[in-house]
Amino acid sequence: MSKVVLVTGGSRSGKSRFAETLALGYPAMRGYLATAEAGDAEMAERIARHQGRRGEEWHTMEEPLQVEEKVRANDGRFQVILLDCVTLWLSNLLFSCEGGAAEALSRVERFTESFKSLQTPLVIVTNEVGMGIVPEHPLSRTFRDLSGEANELIAARADEVHVCFAGLPLKLKG
Repeated sequence: MSKVVLVTGGSRSGKSRFAETLALGYPAMRGYLATAEAGDAEMAERIARHQGRRGEEWHTMEEPLQVEEKVRANDGRFQVILLDCVTLWLSNLLFSCEGGAAEALSRVERFTESFKSLQTPLVIVTNEVGMGIVPEHPLSRTFRDLSGEANELIAARADEVHVCFAGLPLKLKG
């Protein structure tokens, strides 16, 4: 069984940078599994900024929906895989799965069950979206609840869990 590390935090908290630092502790060949899709110019700029920060030490794989399958297909190929991020994966699933949030959560559960069979260490980034006000819109509440439940599932099966606030990581587990 490989080591699984979860890194969470709010928007612009430094979680991706910290996760990259953790992954840099492993020798090269590093895999970077990106779940974001550039749906607009602002998102394209964010993706480009992340890519530029990583440099050539990383092999980038893009997969908005089939995350578990992509991790399994690349298990053993890299010294570490960094998944960034679960929150965007959930958003993608929520809008593409016929079963909505229940199906998305089921996919997360299957993904976490695969942790015990992985050979490659996995660093996972996710957003903490549940610390603000209760959203007004039902879809927003569904997404907030789905994110919280998914983060709980992943954290329960991860070997380490860190949260980032203002660029400062705090170790919660492991």
